[in-house]
Amino acid sequence: MYFEIIGEIEEIETIAIGGKIRDIMRLQRHFGTARWRKLKGFAMVKLQNDRMRKAELHWYEAHGIGRKKMKIKRFLD
Repeated sequence: MYFEIIGEIEEIETIAIGGKIRDIMRLQRHFGTARWRKLKGFAMVKLQNDRMRKAELHWYEAHGIGRKKMKIKRFLD
């Protein structure tokens, strides 16, 4: 699903770090070895059909690599 983040991500919270991440081996293989974290937060998103909705987002992030594999977990409105 394609979407665009509108504004800032709020209430960012760490879900898992390093070995506690299920996909840690895939992340390291595709993007490199780093201190990976799985995070969640809330933001307004613009969907493909131009609708704007508030959503809970999940993504992986590592220092020097940035945000990867961002997805909408659920809509809040």
